[in-house]
Amino acid sequence: MNYGAADGSQRVSSLMRRIMLMLAAGICAYAPSSGAQPGYPSKPIRLVMPFPAGGASDVVARIVVQRMSESLGQNILIDNRGGAAGSIGTEIAAKAPPDGYTITLGNLSTHAINAAIYKLPFAPDRDFAPITVVAVLTNILVVHPTMPVHSVKELISLARARPGQIDYASAGSGSPAHLAGDMFKSMAKVNLNHVPFKGNAPATSDLVAGHVAIMFNAMPAAMPHVRNGRLRALAVTTAKRSRGAPEVPSIAEAGVPGYDLSSWNGFLAPAGTPREIITRLRDEVVKTLQIAGVNERLVNLGADPVGNTPEEFAATIRADLVRMARFVKESGAKAD
Repeated sequence: MNYGAADGSQRVSSLMRRIMLMLAAGICAYAPSSGAQPGYPSKPIRLVMPFPAGGASDVVARIVVQRMSESLGQNILIDNRGGAAGSIGTEIAAKAPPDGYTITLGNLSTHAINAAIYKLPFAPDRDFAPITVVAVLTNILVVHPTMPVHSVKELISLARARPGQIDYASAGSGSPAHLAGDMFKSMAKVNLNHVPFKGNAPATSDLVAGHVAIMFNAMPAAMPHVRNGRLRALAVTTAKRSRGAPEVPSIAEAGVPGYDLSSWNGFLAPAGTPREIITRLRDEVVKTLQIAGVNERLVNLGADPVGNTPEEFAATIRADLVRMARFVKESGAKAD
């Protein structure tokens, strides 16, 4: 009997354990999912760069993603897909799977100016999930050293004496450099000839070679050439001087009151990318921008680090879509 009682007790205990395990399994099976992907990222991330290698946006992205890759434990591979002022690469990113393994770097051109000039195959505000603005880039008015001008006022005088004979380069129709030039033409009342290139890097190369005379170039692309004497800086396009070149005046203070233009660069993912992934990537960018070496390199190139929230970035895109549509209409800028 005693043996039988002990045996029965063991059977009951075994049954109870089985019931507890089944209940635990049921609870786990029906627990609500957070939508997060365990172990993200588990493979390299592709950054579709809608501009050629060596341009301002490309330079900024490479500075940041190099350190982000180390922190994430996975490589971020830059896939340069330039053309149409950034629209080609941006469309590729918009149509990529929203799984966190494809992101892009957008700017004022890809997500605001182009919408006012071209009929785009994507919606800048609806087809993307903003992650964060990485940096705000200042453009700088630079000339080839053979140009007989050393100030904005001298450039204006020369342009009025030679209407339509001075070429200014840009990264393409609809790029910030194009709009900066058209804005300058309108506000300074001069006639300059726009020469669009397929990206910032080839435009800068031709400027350095003396094939074009001037450019309202992004500072990260222009400053290395300014510092080695291959280009001469006249002024920056923002209302105030840049921390990256405090000795260079603004166009507004150098002869064109009210002139003010800058361009943001930010990471975006395809619409539908899980919020947990957006948050993870945004946090990694913010952490990277706080690294002294990264921050200083960006500032020295004329890029002011930001790292705002996805909501703030989305609001910037919406506001700039309206602002640039009005701006393009008023300036008369159009695709060449």
